[in-house]
Amino acid sequence: MNQKAMYKLSYGLFVLTSAAGSRESGCIINTAGQVTSEPNRISIAVNKANFTHDLVKESGRFNLSILSESASFDTFKHFGFQSGRETDKFAGYGACRRSANGLYYVMDGTNAFLSASVEQTVDLGTHTLFIAGVDDMELLADAPSATYAYYQSHIKPAPPKPSAPAGKTVWRCRVCGYIYEGEELPEDFICPLCKHPASDFEKVTV
Repeated sequence: MNQKAMYKLSYGLFVLTSAAGSRESGCIINTAGQVTSEPNRISIAVNKANFTHDLVKESGRFNLSILSESASFDTFKHFGFQSGRETDKFAGYGACRRSANGLYYVMDGTNAFLSASVEQTVDLGTHTLFIAGVDDMELLADAPSATYAYYQSHIKPAPPKPSAPAGKTVWRCRVCGYIYEGEELPEDFICPLCKHPASDFEKVTV
């Protein structure tokens, strides 16, 4: 079985933002889509390890900023490579506005945003699937939406060259390009740059 077949599925990329009480945060997700048009509903799947997941679950509301091909890698680093539990991602971040629901949406490198209220949740083990009704939406730019394939080919910088000698096996993070040198990658390994798990690493022989 070739796991890379999953990469042929067409994924968009989004900044999910939410708030509960005085806490606000946002994270990058790649699983969002419309599930019904009348009434207008969308679904998002969010990893339970993300702080934004907890805010959505507690508040029952969120904004989804749709990333475009004009997005820079800095946006992915800002919302995807640090945890909202330790960092206020909106402190000093000027490329955002509040929508009618009071939540932030991201303006830099996005082409639209949706505001939604959760109607159902499904526990998927590592993730929660949120089914939500769309309350508001606006177009922000004409640039095409960024797919995961576009991110890999055009936005993410080329991975650094491993320092390991030729012929040695290393593991490369498919999200940020971080290199782990070693024949085996621990099952519980977490990327120190983007915080993604061992399942997002690929085995490479240099």
